Amino acid sequence: MFSRSIQILVMVLALMLGLLPASAEGDPAALIKALGTANFAEAEKIVGELGKTGDARVVPALEAFSAGDLYVRKADGGVFIGKSAGANLTLIDPLTGEKAGEEAKGALTKIKVNNTLRRAITAAEGGLTLMSPDRAKRLEAAASILKAPSADNLELLETALASEKDGEVKKLLQQARAVSILGSDRPLDAKLQAVEAVEGLGGQDALAVLQPLRASADPALASAIDKAIGRIETKLSLWEAVQNIVYGLSLGSVLLLAAIGLAITFGVMGIINMAHGEMVMLGAYSTFVVQQVIRAHAPGLFEWSLAIALPVAFVVTGAVGFAIERSVIRFLYGRPLETLLATWGISLMLQQLVRSIFGPTNQEVGNPGWMSGSFDLGGLAITWNRLWILAFSLSVFVALLMLLKRSSFGLQMRAVTQNRRMASSMGIRTPWVDAFTFALGSGIAGMAGVALSQIDNVSPNLGQSYIIDSFMVVVFGGVGNLWGTLVGAFSLGILNKFLEPYAGAVLGKILVLVLIILFIQKRPRGLFALKGRAVDA
Repeated sequence: MFSRSIQILVMVLALMLGLLPASAEGDPAALIKALGTANFAEAEKIVGELGKTGDARVVPALEAFSAGDLYVRKADGGVFIGKSAGANLTLIDPLTGEKAGEEAKGALTKIKVNNTLRRAITAAEGGLTLMSPDRAKRLEAAASILKAPSADNLELLETALASEKDGEVKKLLQQARAVSILGSDRPLDAKLQAVEAVEGLGGQDALAVLQPLRASADPALASAIDKAIGRIETKLSLWEAVQNIVYGLSLGSVLLLAAIGLAITFGVMGIINMAHGEMVMLGAYSTFVVQQVIRAHAPGLFEWSLAIALPVAFVVTGAVGFAIERSVIRFLYGRPLETLLATWGISLMLQQLVRSIFGPTNQEVGNPGWMSGSFDLGGLAITWNRLWILAFSLSVFVALLMLLKRSSFGLQMRAVTQNRRMASSMGIRTPWVDAFTFALGSGIAGMAGVALSQIDNVSPNLGQSYIIDSFMVVVFGGVGNLWGTLVGAFSLGILNKFLEPYAGAVLGKILVLVLIILFIQKRPRGLFALKGRAVDA
């Protein structure tokens, strides 16, 4: 009997020394309940065991424990998350999150927590996510530690690294470990290796980690940090230059779309069309109308709304351009100042007409899913809508080039451009060539409006933002020359983006205008001179 009592006493002591109830080991519910009677040392061990369970359901309980919202009921020792409800507490099951009724505050005791426990809780929460079977959760946990590094996370990170198999997660964990080492008391060799790993992060994130450490680091570490910062800044400068080129190509594609129709009408007909921007605006409003109809009658087709809007915008703006040429422009050939004034008046009328129909405020044009978002390429951030507009503008350019080179209409248009009188004497109906050329230029401007509706405000003033830039592109590239328009658009787009950081957007455009004026003094006919009606005259 005495021997049996000794055995029982030894078992009790063993359980007390283990600081955990036997039934609690590995069981989240029992571990949480054990917190109700544990002291700080015991609670710390229990929290560690909760982290090892890998059960994400315990995270709310740990968060409540850290915030001081975990209570034990005096009557039966049950542990709950408590939310204040007047004189009572609303009880929530710490594992299921379900409500477990209300109790008077006097019937419960708050489970105390200190800073040591809070650090243990943070480590346990990180362990629950870093060791989670869900890859996305592990990535999120590693990224959060990387953004808020702490030497307290080192042991946890090294444990996770030892078992991590996914390459992307492992790389992020290694970077988080390196960032955490820099703020720890690890030896110099480890910190020098950590500097190299942090440098691999690149960009502003790496600079944000390294620069604050520079002042307090010892000389050897400070030297390594300085070298790493210098290399990072050099790479950033190179990526910034490449990013400016990408932005310039993006702006150039917009200018190309806006100017390519103007290049045709200006080159073939010699018309200074100040209403060209309004054709762009009408194309954007055509997109708005198409999307409104689709939203009302066929919402499943919204992803195809831009594809539907393109031919609609081309037909609408082409018809408007044809009507303008037949009713006004054809009476003003050979009188450029009168055409400028007449088309300026038409532009004001079109703006007012749109204001009367749609109102003066911006209209909402949605982005289909395939044009939304962005992606990273090295150190570049590229948006899908800009990339699609670049591809679209180049497609329009190639299609127009094929039309001019391979079709009878293109042959007649080129004949009228090179020698109008000779083309007329050869039986080409030059008035109709003029009319359809003007309609073609207007239709292309309408398609440009469809694209621009994805990156700019759709309002009655949309076209005014591009008309001056369009004329600059046409004059710089060479009047009537499509290749000149292409080169001119991308050249001015890239030049603008390189000047903007130093001179600002407005002064940058002024500088570009001054440079074009100086260039035209040397080459009055632009980059690619084309023999046309204006030259013959």
